[in-house]
Amino acid sequence: MTEIGYTLSSEEHGPNDLVDHARKAEEIGFDFLSISDHYHPWVPEQGDAPFVWSTLGGVAEATTDVDVGIGVSAPIMRIHPALYAQASATAATMFEGREFYAGVGTGESLNEHIYGDHWPEHAVRLEMLEEAVDVIRSLWTGEEVSHRGEHYTVENAQLFTLPEETPPICVSAYGPRAAQAAADVGDGFWAVGPQDTVETWEENGGEGPRFCQLTACVADSEEEAVSTAHEQWPNSGLAGEMTAILPTPSHFEQATEMVSEDDIAESSMLCGPDAQPHIDSIQRAIDAGYDHVYVHQVGDDQDALFELYEEEVLPSF
Repeated sequence: MTEIGYTLSSEEHGPNDLVDHARKAEEIGFDFLSISDHYHPWVPEQGDAPFVWSTLGGVAEATTDVDVGIGVSAPIMRIHPALYAQASATAATMFEGREFYAGVGTGESLNEHIYGDHWPEHAVRLEMLEEAVDVIRSLWTGEEVSHRGEHYTVENAQLFTLPEETPPICVSAYGPRAAQAAADVGDGFWAVGPQDTVETWEENGGEGPRFCQLTACVADSEEEAVSTAHEQWPNSGLAGEMTAILPTPSHFEQATEMVSEDDIAESSMLCGPDAQPHIDSIQRAIDAGYDHVYVHQVGDDQDALFELYEEEVLPSF
């Protein structure tokens, strides 16, 4: 059974607004929530980046039944895996009785470089993530853990606050090597947009929930939606590894000067007032093998998406 979810966009909204959005999303019938973990927004215009673990506490208090996942966090530099283990265990405890999904990935320099550490190439970051997952799982046992690995040291660490069931670790992947690693170490798969990497993940023995995000800007007209998306989310027009290596919102602002409104209009972003493109895109993601499909509404007007999904999209599934 496919679940339809909603994105809590930490890059665009403050913590109190995110908690309010979570409450509304549950009320209209979304099955789960995904929240992003950012130290910086992509571009200055987005304007926010609250600490995700604090925000999750508010979401836990404001909602009762909806499942929640962090999509995704990078427990490799800015957040040490021992701290991620504690933070995610606490969050899972607060969502006791519902699913909490621990999404992890190799991150972006935008968020992870802030301590001045060298930003390694992707292959090294993938090794770091694999070791980090081992550390997290060890600490989730509740036993005292000491670990001396290639990338991390943990000394006499023990978690005393643990959920009854540990959350599934869902690993983000964009290429074949990462998809294979996700199958090897993870309990699920996380992607932004339908990608054939989920097939690689499955072929390598991947099992568990499969997450896919769609990006949209619901507005009164396609023109208004494209204009808002171009202003608030131009980073969607950047390709390749650029999003992983640029270090600051100012750099992203400079890079997105080459992204035009036509680029946004011709992209996979769902722009405009019509429900059918949303229904079709969700169905394509389902057909591609994803069982958790969630939508990110770009811009301040979250109610526009809530109304469209309550009246037309969610009833279609």
